[in-house]
Order: sequence, then C-alpha cells, then structure tokens
Amino acid sequence: MEQIESNPSWVANFEARRVRDIIEPANSIFNWVSVKTALDEMQARAIDSSPVIDQRGELLGTVSKEKMNREVGGLGHDPTTEPVEACMETDSAYCFEDQTVAEVEQMMLNAKFAEVPVVTREKLLVGAINIEAIVQDRKRRERLEPFKYRT
Repeated sequence: MEQIESNPSWVANFEARRVRDIIEPANSIFNWVSVKTALDEMQARAIDSSPVIDQRGELLGTVSKEKMNREVGGLGHDPTTEPVEACMETDSAYCFEDQTVAEVEQMMLNAKFAEVPVVTREKLLVGAINIEAIVQDRKRRERLEPFKYRT
C-alpha cells in the first residue's frame, strides 16, 4: 500500500479560504414592503434583523424588529403603510464574497458582529456568514492540519 501524498496547492487553497466557500443562504426583505409585512416575515423566521434588498437583489441596508417597533409603533405611524425602507440602517456592515475568511473573521470580531451579509462587488446579496460557520471551518482545517505535512 502506498502512502497518499498531500496536494500542496490544495493545502494553500484551503488556507486562503474565501467567504464564498462557507456562506449560508440569507433571508432578506424587499425595500418596498410595509413594516408590518417585514415584522411578520421576521417573526415567522424567528430572526431579529434582516438584510434589505431592492428588486435586483442589491443590498441596501438592514432592519431590526427593535428599530421598526420603536420608530413606527412608538411614533404612532401606521405599520401597514410605512415602508420598511424608512426604518432601514444604511451603514450596516457587510463583506464581499471574494474576501478571505480570516479578513472577515477579524472584522467581525473587532466590530462584535455575529453575522454579516455577503455581497458581490456589485453589492448583490449572495448569502450571509456568521462566526459559528467560521469556527466550524477552522475546526475542519485543524483536523486536516496533520495531512498538510505528509510527504
């Protein structure tokens, strides 16, 4: 039986993992829906915040249940007619699909984000990445580390 040799190019590629390699699908909300519709969708998905996209799929920002409840309900606006875009945060964090996982992990840790949307360079939403996925990816790499040095 012969020993299986590792592929050095595979190891290098594995170490420079890109975000696109570990992204997860992202649920999003269209910018034209009402606050009530957005809140109902978020309640059904059991999430507290969501990316907001336009009809092309471009990331415009994010909304949170807390902000929508405070700004719409708290100010007496009608949630059935108030557009979600009025409550949207436009300076939300995001990352690009071609960034390295290490870059994004550092950004997320520094900013204390558990999850960020992932976009193309044209800002089209393609998914989301979260710290849990990054940790799981690192654990897989550590398990494969012994294979890296086999010749």
